[in-house]
Amino acid sequence: MTDSQLIREIKDGNVQLYKELVTRYERKILLFIFHMLKNSRMEYMAEDMCQETFYKAYRSLHSFREVEASFSTWLYTIARNTVLSELRKGRNGNVYLEDSGVEPLTPADALPEQTVLRSEKVNMVREAINSLPEKQRSALILREYDGMDYQEIANILGQTVSSVKSLLFRARASVKIQLESYIAEPNLEEYEGMKQR
Repeated sequence: MTDSQLIREIKDGNVQLYKELVTRYERKILLFIFHMLKNSRMEYMAEDMCQETFYKAYRSLHSFREVEASFSTWLYTIARNTVLSELRKGRNGNVYLEDSGVEPLTPADALPEQTVLRSEKVNMVREAINSLPEKQRSALILREYDGMDYQEIANILGQTVSSVKSLLFRARASVKIQLESYIAEPNLEEYEGMKQR
């Protein structure tokens, strides 16, 4: 059953089907919220905000119009607004990318140096993303981590598609500048090749 079919059934009174929508999107929404909360030291609130997002979505489902946005776009918008609202309550205005524990998998026979280097790269990229302004960071997370298209991101952020492209361009340029000195260093494969000569 598609999201649209589920929503029609829920609106017609079959509210038990809402659980299916929660199951489909809970992990993605939770990770997105967690991303937004990282360095605000409010990660502990991610699950509560995720539940609040789904509660708000359920309460407003009657006003959801598929013509304006997909359910997932609408849900991400609710999640983003829930987090921003909580942050505006005076706790901490900075929103950062979280350390979700998702790191590149290294082969079992990888050298310890390669594992350390990969971990260091992951941390450097996260730090670079964390330093971005909120809209750039959100756009980059939605595009690169959640795989959303420009229109979905535009709907979630309340921007035009061209603004989203501009946000992504500036975000990527900023991350690139922050990582330039690290990227300019010779990579480990070249070093390993020199050792074998």
